Amino acid sequence: MTWRSIVISQPAKLRREHFSLAIEQMQTAFVPFEDIAVIVLNNREITVTHPVLAACGEYGISLFATGDNHQPNGVFLPYLVHSRATRWMRLQLDLPKPIAKQTWAAIVRRKIANQAACLRLSACNGCDRLDSYVGRVRSGDVENMEGQAAAFYFPQLFDKGFKRMQESFTNAALDYGYAVLRGTIARGLVAHGMMPALGIFHASEQNAFNLADDLIEPYRPLVDLCVKHMQPPYDDQLAPTHKATLVNLLNVDIAMPRGTMSVLSAIEHTVESLARVLDSGSAELLELPVLIGLEQHQLEF
Repeated sequence: MTWRSIVISQPAKLRREHFSLAIEQMQTAFVPFEDIAVIVLNNREITVTHPVLAACGEYGISLFATGDNHQPNGVFLPYLVHSRATRWMRLQLDLPKPIAKQTWAAIVRRKIANQAACLRLSACNGCDRLDSYVGRVRSGDVENMEGQAAAFYFPQLFDKGFKRMQESFTNAALDYGYAVLRGTIARGLVAHGMMPALGIFHASEQNAFNLADDLIEPYRPLVDLCVKHMQPPYDDQLAPTHKATLVNLLNVDIAMPRGTMSVLSAIEHTVESLARVLDSGSAELLELPVLIGLEQHQLEF
């Protein structure tokens, strides 16, 4: 069972030792590969050996690199040969438009509902208005209720002058958390034999993760809630502790139709349910998360 999310923010050498990742710094730490879901490299003085990359592919681990601004700018995804990859690709390409529109509408409804939940959990105004938007989402979201909700939601959650494109601690934190979720969803899609580039709604020819960008939408308010409760530092820069907190959102509890589970497990369930949608042609089979807070998932042994 994969459950560890590793963030490395100091110079280190990563090497493979038998079935474990060896992280060489002042001391050497060993982590079993089978426990790892995500590794984030957040220092320019980190060396990664080829056997580590091969192990990431073998164990289905996502490896994130960060740029000079310390934001994720690349992800190494496992190249898993799925026994039915061609079949899934055909199903993605042949998904009937009515089903695609219904699926996208379900995603948008849950995203807006989770935005309303985020406002409630943050003691902000505007929950009722967002709840009303949920009922106005039609097939394909032809009225763009997603965009209308976002335009109302962010100023309510942060402040009246907040804009998503401005340079700020809040936006840097949001982008970091979204990038981790996006790469983790892409990892799940690849593991299930689906093509992340073939989206349901998103369809940019220059985007290799259109489908991940579809599925991430209901998960975004979790990052929003986390960032809302962060204390910005005096220099307005993301610190290693902030980044570790955002990566650790993969281990936060979220509600799913089958019960409460970690975000990492919920993503797997969402991807698996999407496969059932593709296979059966019923958008009702899609399983999406419900935001319930920021409690850490308790592992049972």
